Amino acid sequence: MEVYWQQVRRGQNLMLLDDQGQEERIGGFRETRRGIDAYATTFGYDPDRSQKGFPSVEDAKAFVESFRPWELYG
Repeated sequence: MEVYWQQVRRGQNLMLLDDQGQEERIGGFRETRRGIDAYATTFGYDPDRSQKGFPSVEDAKAFVESFRPWELYG
């Protein structure tokens, strides 16, 4: 299993690559006119896993990684 950040048009996605070669997006952030928005994947409804207005990319990445979303996949 491998976890990595992948560049996308307006930000980055946190990706999980499993042993069978399947990729899954497990979080990410995007830059908007109002700041940086970040989210971590969950299997239920959890509004605390999404937040807007981060001052920096590093803060947004730390927010997403703090939830350890890769643990949802074993």
